[in-house]
Amino acid sequence: MTRLFAWVVTNLDAFIGLLLAVTVAVLGLTNTVSQDVVNSAILLVLGLLAQAVLRDRLRRRTAEQQVRQVMVDTRDRLTDLVPQMREITGPEGALNRAREAIDSVSMVRVLHGSEVGQTLAEARRYTDRWTFKGGTGTYLRAVTLPECLEHARRRNATLTVAVEIIDPTDEDVCERYARFRRSLDPDAPGERWTVDRTRKESYATVLAACWHLQRSGLLTVEVRLSAQMTTFRYDLSSSCVVITQENPQTPALRIDRGELYYNRFNIELDYSRKQSRRVPIEAAGQVKLDDEPSVEQVRRLFAALGLTLPRSVGDREVADIVGKAIQARNPYA
Repeated sequence: MTRLFAWVVTNLDAFIGLLLAVTVAVLGLTNTVSQDVVNSAILLVLGLLAQAVLRDRLRRRTAEQQVRQVMVDTRDRLTDLVPQMREITGPEGALNRAREAIDSVSMVRVLHGSEVGQTLAEARRYTDRWTFKGGTGTYLRAVTLPECLEHARRRNATLTVAVEIIDPTDEDVCERYARFRRSLDPDAPGERWTVDRTRKESYATVLAACWHLQRSGLLTVEVRLSAQMTTFRYDLSSSCVVITQENPQTPALRIDRGELYYNRFNIELDYSRKQSRRVPIEAAGQVKLDDEPSVEQVRRLFAALGLTLPRSVGDREVADIVGKAIQARNPYA
């Protein structure tokens, strides 16, 4: 009822004309009024209709003018905003900078739990090179190197491996690393990180590299020894770089090839190796290693590499190094 009343008020002249026309028509049909009155009423109705038409045209013209004015104001406003929009959307604009910031965040993926192992396994499957920097290289000799070689053999492809681990002949760095590892959870019951264990783990990685090198014509190896320890491990393949820590519960970082920081880490690892001591791995060819290298073979090998074992390292310790190198176990299995 309220809406009907509002409509009547809005269209009052048309409503009056309609009501008058109906009333006169009824009166004319019943001969209640004379023909002159009917004719006068018809003229009045026509006048009301003409007034309604004129008013509608006036409203339409006014509306058109208002729309035209709005369009002009909008055009002027947009013209004023063009320089500001260019500052926002231009090559150096805020929008582009924000996009670059978002892209830089998406360059790095955080890996949790089993994602780390799955990512490394996928990287090993198709890579033709592997660069490692870390502590003693336990996971490298136990999993990475054997699996990369196996995949390369199946693809009949070459494999280039660059390794940087702590120097087993540097007692200071071995002590620092052992102290750091003792601050973490032990990776196996009864195994405690000491200077001797750290030294043997590094020696085992060098031995493993030489042993695999003698058994694969597809492999090229570079081994570097550092006097500085790192709490991170870097594994760079042809598809991505994965950054982990000794604690397997800690999330890892993955950066795919093609992203800016993949190349940055590649450069970082290259410069780090150049600052480390190179092992003359080519000298390993002077000592032929059996499938199960003997103690004497291992001693002569390290002497040829300039890594002569200390006198304190007895035959039992050398045999332990051989076991760690040839029969290495996955510390995170």
